[in-house]
Amino acid sequence: MSQKIQFTKMHGAGNDYIYIDTSRFPIENPEELAIKWSVPHKGIGADGIILIGKSDVADFSMRIFNADGSEALMCGNGSRCVGKYVYDNGLTTSRTVTLETLSGIKVLQLHLTDDLVSDVTVDMGAPVVGETLTLEAEGQSFTGLNVSMGNPHFVIFVDDLSKIELSKVGPVLENNPVFPNRTNVEFVQVLSPDKVRMRVWERGSGITQACGTGACATVVAGITSGKTEKQTTVVMDGGPVVIAWDGAGKNVFMTGEAVTVFEGTIEK
Repeated sequence: MSQKIQFTKMHGAGNDYIYIDTSRFPIENPEELAIKWSVPHKGIGADGIILIGKSDVADFSMRIFNADGSEALMCGNGSRCVGKYVYDNGLTTSRTVTLETLSGIKVLQLHLTDDLVSDVTVDMGAPVVGETLTLEAEGQSFTGLNVSMGNPHFVIFVDDLSKIELSKVGPVLENNPVFPNRTNVEFVQVLSPDKVRMRVWERGSGITQACGTGACATVVAGITSGKTEKQTTVVMDGGPVVIAWDGAGKNVFMTGEAVTVFEGTIEK
């Protein structure tokens, strides 16, 4: 028997997901539905689905399923939208929200405009800076830094972002054998010490408008290599976020918009 599911389409800097309150609408096959509903034209169209649920260790829980059905460990843009969802829908009255994810508990600080959440600051935790690697893709060599934000990133600084054929080199780098669980790939052009332009190939989703954990990894890589300042704006295809990091051993903080696009119902 089919069941109607109420959903909310939301985005953070253009990184769009389908949000479902599983306390009202339990989802038993999220992998299949993420593939089906994320398709443009024949589905809702999104980078995946995010399930908001109860938690024994935090105020709420979040599970993320990419457009290919794979489950993600963390989504920075998605976490901001969860903060907006739970506050705007009256599930909490607190402007500080804890969120259980597969990469740990994140703390959200909600910023209001006209009694609705407009921006959210997320404590993304401490990064893990890995090794620098040089990899081949489509006949080119790319040198990047491995950074973990609870999920893996390979950050590559380039002189001219417009010359990068992301659709070609992104999937090759994502699936390089050196990354047994695949990786997210960020290409970054420094515009000034406190502003960079970044494009992302997301593991499991391909080219997306933005990636919050990728923006964090970008600034961590920038500070580590002396290219950016401790507070840097990361401009992505879908818009900017501001990342702040005080260096090794410190947590990364991300601030950016959270936007409701529309609400609807769909049959499961």
